[in-house]
Amino acid sequence: MSLKTVCLHIALFTASNCVVGQQTEIIVSGKVMDALTHKGVKAQIFYKSIPTGSITGRFRDSVYSFSIFGSSKYMVAASAEGYVESAAIVDPKELKGAQQLERNILLTKKGDNIILDHLVFEQGKAVIDPKSFSSLDEVVVMMMNNERLVIQLEGHTDVQGVAKLNMELSQSRVDNVKKYMVSKGIDKDRVKTKAFGGTRPLGNTPELRAANRRVEMRILKD
Repeated sequence: MSLKTVCLHIALFTASNCVVGQQTEIIVSGKVMDALTHKGVKAQIFYKSIPTGSITGRFRDSVYSFSIFGSSKYMVAASAEGYVESAAIVDPKELKGAQQLERNILLTKKGDNIILDHLVFEQGKAVIDPKSFSSLDEVVVMMMNNERLVIQLEGHTDVQGVAKLNMELSQSRVDNVKKYMVSKGIDKDRVKTKAFGGTRPLGNTPELRAANRRVEMRILKD
């Protein structure tokens, strides 16, 4: 019996993977938590390889862990009653030699706004920093998983500066986020935009000024 045949038989009867081609096992794990309290939330958790979806798995818990091999990306989605479904994308290329990757999933209660806190723009501009694309892709995946979902992107700036220019900047930023999402296949009618400029600051202390420059996502329909 060849080594390849032996490995196939082992894979059929165990949950382990026989390494033929020296693929490294990567452990993906994480918690599902309330976005505000960071307390664990028991949820339906589903993962699949992307883009093919040939490898899938499910959990019902507030934590998850599974093994992946190779370089394929994975999507991990979590849903719980009273919360908006959320998703994370796992990319083995981010590991840089490590063998474990943690991806926590934060669930926001329905009716609450979701702050896209990993969304970064060039200072004073509406250009999206490329390092923000992966977090925006997670929003895209979430909307693809729920085709009924309609959102409103709400742009905010710091209170400093000229009010009219701040309003224009916040509108340009949410418009660019919408363009990115549409370019990934989301229907433009499912993404509304609204600018607030500096009219709704979280605070005016030096610590909070950076947090004022944000984009929030409101769920209009789910």
